[in-house]
Amino acid sequence: QVQLVESGGGLVQAGGSLRLSCSCAASGRTLSNYAMAWFRQAPGKEREAVAAIIRSGSSTWYSPSVKGRFTISRDNAKNTVYLQMNSLKPEDTAVYSCAATLKDGIYVRQISYDNWGQGTQVTVSS
Repeated sequence: QVQLVESGGGLVQAGGSLRLSCSCAASGRTLSNYAMAWFRQAPGKEREAVAAIIRSGSSTWYSPSVKGRFTISRDNAKNTVYLQMNSLKPEDTAVYSCAATLKDGIYVRQISYDNWGQGTQVTVSS
C-alpha cells in the first residue's frame, strides 16, 4: 500500500490552467513501481478516469473529454505524478484524485487501482 497526496487544486477562470501533483505521503515508498491515473468526480456524477500513465511514463491514455487539453506526466526521481490542465472549462469542475497500482499498464477502471489519494477540488468558473 502507498499513501497518496494530491495538491494543486483551486479556483480558476474558464480558459485558465492548473497543474495537479500526486506524491507519496510517507518516505521509503517510490511511485516508480506503480502505474498511475487521475480520476475525477463531479457533483452528482460517477467518478471517471481522465488520464493514465505506465511506470516508465512512455505510454499514456486520455479520456476524449480532456484529450488535447490535459497532460499526464511523471518524474520518478521526484516521486511525483502530474496532471497539467490547460484550456479549462466549467465542466472540468470536480474533485480530482490520483490512483496507483503495482500492475504495470494502462487501466481506466476504478477497480484496477487499490491506492487512492483524498482528492483535490478543482473549480472552473465561467
